[in-house]
Amino acid sequence: MPGLLHRLAAAEDGLDPLAFKQGHHPAKAKNVIFLFMTGGVSHVDTFDPKPKLTADVGKEVKVDHPEIQNRPGYERIFLKAPQWDFSAHGQCGTEVSTLFPHVATCVDDIALIRSMHTDHSNHYNATLGMHTGSFAFARPSIGSWVSYGLGTANQNLPSFITIAPKQTYAGTQVYASDFLPGAHQGTLVVPGPEPIANVTPRVAKSQQELELAALQRLNQRHLSQRTGNALSEARIKTFETAFGMQMEAPAAFDFSRESEATHKLYGLERGSTEGFAWQCLAARRLVERGVRFVELIDTGSSGNWDSHGNMLDHVKLAKNVDQPIAALLKDLKGRGLLEETLVVWTTEFGRTPFNNKADAPGREHHNWAFSSWLAGAGVKPGTVYGATDEYGMNPETDPVHVHDLHATILHLMGLDHEQLTFRHSGRDFRLTDVYGNVVDGVLA
Repeated sequence: MPGLLHRLAAAEDGLDPLAFKQGHHPAKAKNVIFLFMTGGVSHVDTFDPKPKLTADVGKEVKVDHPEIQNRPGYERIFLKAPQWDFSAHGQCGTEVSTLFPHVATCVDDIALIRSMHTDHSNHYNATLGMHTGSFAFARPSIGSWVSYGLGTANQNLPSFITIAPKQTYAGTQVYASDFLPGAHQGTLVVPGPEPIANVTPRVAKSQQELELAALQRLNQRHLSQRTGNALSEARIKTFETAFGMQMEAPAAFDFSRESEATHKLYGLERGSTEGFAWQCLAARRLVERGVRFVELIDTGSSGNWDSHGNMLDHVKLAKNVDQPIAALLKDLKGRGLLEETLVVWTTEFGRTPFNNKADAPGREHHNWAFSSWLAGAGVKPGTVYGATDEYGMNPETDPVHVHDLHATILHLMGLDHEQLTFRHSGRDFRLTDVYGNVVDGVLA
């Protein structure tokens, strides 16, 4: 089946890779905000209550899985109880633990998936899979696929922006375009006084326009002698986007005109230029300006969610993101933006409901089951989809793989994951490879 590039080539208007495009079907969402909690959030301590796990704490259990059976020191394993209480919230009654009191107030807008599973228990591979659909090889990230499929409504800002204080597992590959045209690579924004380096012009605009016009002529002459050079095409487009960003990016990251009420909502101190609250407010301002895909990666000063040694680390981690995430949902909703913005919250995998000691303070990696949620455009609000078994070890009903989550995100953006393809090395590649089904149960 021909890829989207070939079917929509006529709309490219001079082969501009970021030209606005229509999808395969009417879209529910115009933009995506992808919230990634790096390190592995414990599902049984946050969004997946397990009373039986609490009742049977310390009980020795057998797990029929080679990954556990062949692991030194895990000849015997014991159930570990959740350390935080769960209670029902909202009109829908979705249960959330006390780790997320602010997000709990938003459950009537959330479709919670409790039956997620993934293919790998290593951070690098699971993070790569959550972002690219590939667990072992470099592939384009989901943000790049969305940019490639739909282009952008604002040529003065990148179509795909990743905001992260530090790199996460898999590094730059989580926002790389790989074999897709380079213009679809995510632009990294690092919270701080200068989120995008060197964006302020150092010469007068009129002089810069003359310089760029001369550069454009030289670039086009160079490109005309080297047709099909994707790297050169991407570099030329980067110059054009960078010029536009000088006008729009400083304003996008200038929060000085945001009200005191907005700062208070996010828990953001006026004048602060870092923290997850800053990332969330920046995300709202970027989708307001037409950025297609914004990813926020939680790699701040609180560390990450990899709580092998002590599950109490989840307290500071949750406190760091809970209020800002809830504020983002409420802010988008209050401005009418949640109707056209898809918000995705996820991690790369969960954490084990057991450990090799009955009193172990931490939990290990658990890719067999974890929780993710969606909110906003096209999402069935106030719903819970799928379930794990009584101990939270494996999906018991309606399992959802990472490929299914990707297919659903693309569907809400108006893209058919089976038709969004790109021919590379003699093969039509896609984000979901040869897998994936849209999760109809979370759709409005």
